[in-house]
Amino acid sequence: MKCPNCGFSETRVVDSRPTKLNTAIRRRRQCENCKFKFTTFEKIESAPLIVVKKNGSNQVFDRNKIYRGLVRAAEKRNISKEVLSKIVEEIEEHIRLGSEYEVTTRQIGDMVMKRLATVDEVAYIRFASVYREFSSIDMFLAELQSMSRKNKKKRTKLKRFDNTNTREKIND
Repeated sequence: MKCPNCGFSETRVVDSRPTKLNTAIRRRRQCENCKFKFTTFEKIESAPLIVVKKNGSNQVFDRNKIYRGLVRAAEKRNISKEVLSKIVEEIEEHIRLGSEYEVTTRQIGDMVMKRLATVDEVAYIRFASVYREFSSIDMFLAELQSMSRKNKKKRTKLKRFDNTNTREKIND
């Protein structure tokens, strides 16, 4: 395995474990030359996934495109590369578990946004602005207001849950 940092061909496996759904082996490797650490995945080659683009054309699924989009959205945010890799892995596993060999860019984008929203709101907005092709400040504001409403509902549910638990503890 070549090091993506320096190109040296000798690396060692630091950690190895199955992915969440046991569809691949995730390996953390370290370059023997520059000590750079990186992740690789070993998996069974299956039928290729086809991505149907907005214009109707087809393209072979490329997990690296999702990863690059996540890296751009997460630029200068405190999100580790491992978290981004995990998002990509979850999305690919979800797609492969489906019965179809075709997936639309819209489905992929929605899966990315759903996961990003739980990780970092700023990265989510950045991704959404490109994915949904925001063309005005009004579109940004509408998305921010939507996020704010969802967060308010979550806080209200958590507050109700906390109050219920507090009452139960008091009555005990």
